[in-house]
Amino acid sequence: MLKFYYSGAPNPVKVALFLEEAGLDYEAIPVDTRAGDQHKPAFLALNPNAKVPVIVDDDVTVFDSNGILLYLGDKTGQFMPDDNPAARGEMLSWLMFVASGIGPYSGQAVHFQHHAPEKLAYAINRYRFEALRHYAIADARLADRPYMLGDRYTIVDMALWGWARLLPVVLGDDALAGLPNLERLVTEISARPAAAQAETLKERHAFKAEMDDDARRNMFPSNY
Repeated sequence: MLKFYYSGAPNPVKVALFLEEAGLDYEAIPVDTRAGDQHKPAFLALNPNAKVPVIVDDDVTVFDSNGILLYLGDKTGQFMPDDNPAARGEMLSWLMFVASGIGPYSGQAVHFQHHAPEKLAYAINRYRFEALRHYAIADARLADRPYMLGDRYTIVDMALWGWARLLPVVLGDDALAGLPNLERLVTEISARPAAAQAETLKERHAFKAEMDDDARRNMFPSNY
């Protein structure tokens, strides 16, 4: 059975969405990042970058949420575009747009607004601006199509949903209201039974809730 190492963070949740949508059997293995589980040797042997999610599928180990989505999509043939170079190129472009833009800028916007020991205006403005710029590109893309790649729900939409559903945390409570096409997509995906199951991921384990000094040391070791 596929092993899925997870936390309640956005990146594991989008992998959980695929697993639930595809109806795959999996063993969910919690990794409590505030408690420092990601730095233990057994986990580092799976992902030297000390990040979740990770999957172990028999003798195959894959880390990085977008890499996992691509692996699972290729393996199962589900939630993928048409099998031709043009469609795959489009899919890879938008998947990497999420991987290199949406995810990192959203994560840093959250960090500097909510977790950094000092409120650095330059960093906050920089990451908020870039996060919003990327979400606005996705919103424009969705203006004339139901999903990021057209009429078909794919791994790109799952990847985008992982962070976009948390836009109120990233950019404020009214952020989605200014991105109506993206809001439509988030609302639609969030209403799917698989998304409801994916959202329960964080409730399957008693993760450490306190963001105390030990948690900050485990989550942001460069500052200690």
